[in-house]
This record gives sequence, structure tokens and C-alpha cells, in this order.
Amino acid sequence: MKTLTTSGKRKRAIARATISEGKGVVTINGADLSILQPLMSKSKIREPLILAGELASKYNIAIRVAGGGVSSQADACRLVVAKALTEVTKNDKLKDIFLKYDRQLLVADVRRKEPSKPNRHGQARAKRQKSYR
Repeated sequence: MKTLTTSGKRKRAIARATISEGKGVVTINGADLSILQPLMSKSKIREPLILAGELASKYNIAIRVAGGGVSSQADACRLVVAKALTEVTKNDKLKDIFLKYDRQLLVADVRRKEPSKPNRHGQARAKRQKSYR
């Protein structure tokens, strides 16, 4: 039985997935994908599964995700599901489908929050207004 572990990041969210042969069950932090809320997050995570079609129904995917917000966690899960499916199937056609649909399915977004600067009240860039009159 083939088992593979991959990881993906988005902002502060880190998702780790373990993919193994099975019946197409997807769990996130121990809960089934079908009960995930909000619906937008659920549909984001389902995108690579829908694009993969029959290939996705042959594998069970267990995802552990932590950090970040709801949307960032959904994007990290989406990335890790697509990466896991392409690695376990070694299918170049599937990889091309993912890249043509959305490059963010296989390539992580490297943007991070800019650190806040001293004496700026928590803002990263906004500066104190000057008055000359």
C-alpha cells in the first residue's frame, strides 16, 4: 500500500496531508470534508478533487492544518491536496490540468505579512502625518 506525506503553506497556515489508497475519503483535522464550514472554504478544497475526477476517488486524504485564518487554511489545504494527488499518481496530464486551471494549486504563494515597524502603532508602512504650518 502506497502512502505519501506532503505539506503546503499559505500566509501563516500550514497544512500537512497523508495520502493513501482507499475510497476517496477526505478528512481535515479528523472531521469529514462534507461538514466543513464555511461553504466557500469547502468548495476551494474540492477544486483539485473535482479536476482530478476518478483519480481522486481512489485515494484517502487526511489533512492536518494549523495557523492562519479560515481562508488561508483553505488555500493551504487546496495546495496540499493537489500536490499530493500529482505526487502519488505521477501523472503529467493531471499536473498540466492543475497548472492550466490555477497555478496556485501546485505552486505556493510566497507572500507573507510585512513585519510592523517600531513607533508606527502596529502598522507596517503607514507613517505619521507631518504638519508644517
